[in-house]
Amino acid sequence: MLSSGDLVFLWSPAKGDSFLVRLSPGSSQGSHLGQIKHDDMIGMEYGDVIGTNKGSPFFMLRPSVGEYTRRIKRQTQVIFPKDSGFIIQHLNFGPGALIVECGTGSGGLTSVFAHFVGDTGRVVTYDRRGEFSRLAMSNAERWGVSHRVEFKVRDMSLGFDERDADAVFLDVQNPWDFMGVAHEALAWGHRLGILVPTFNQVERTLIALKEFGFVDAQVLELLLRYFKTDPGRLRPDDTMTAHTGFLIFAAKARPVPAAPDDAPASDREDGNGTGGEEISPACGQSEI
Repeated sequence: MLSSGDLVFLWSPAKGDSFLVRLSPGSSQGSHLGQIKHDDMIGMEYGDVIGTNKGSPFFMLRPSVGEYTRRIKRQTQVIFPKDSGFIIQHLNFGPGALIVECGTGSGGLTSVFAHFVGDTGRVVTYDRRGEFSRLAMSNAERWGVSHRVEFKVRDMSLGFDERDADAVFLDVQNPWDFMGVAHEALAWGHRLGILVPTFNQVERTLIALKEFGFVDAQVLELLLRYFKTDPGRLRPDDTMTAHTGFLIFAAKARPVPAAPDDAPASDREDGNGTGGEEISPACGQSEI
């Protein structure tokens, strides 16, 4: 049963209009289809239908974390759901994880991270600007996950306090300058994620990753296109979310041990020598 303070996603079947509202007694949500009183929604259930004062129906749905982060108050560019879901899978974490983030911004990705680490996990997020940190805290509170987040205002040249983190994510203009502190914070074998918008930044980041011994570097971008859902005229939407940034992932690993001086020559040769196993043309991948 819905009560004061709950978030509700309102969706119109007539126009596809939608609103994300927090229920507050005495308030109302306006639309060109009419007004919806919050008092009328309190006591109803998710999935119910409510009418405006003009008789237009709206479905009352449980909001998704993706819908929430698309609509948060922002002072900075936010990471879109098309990227945040991919980030979570490639950083490979779940409930109970410790996540370190640098570049809190408006807190969209911070809230997503906190959503998925659960009450047993923790997100520590750093930003050098206090106004961004305060806004991000407010946004995390609105989604109900601020108790899982520690907000730190700091110049990142001072480094991270955390060690053995399950994942580290950098959303800063110059991630190559923070490669050392990210390496220190991250647990062995775990992954670092980075978002940058330009090719120039990707190149400098890849050089820095190699210098600090990160392995299995990957670079990608994701394009997203919605479709109009009218079965009689199914086609792509007129607009789409295209380039928002390049995602970079790499893992923290220990250096390859040097071969002893008295080892057989074949053991000291690289992959082109006769002592190693032949690698197939398919990038050395094996079937599972």
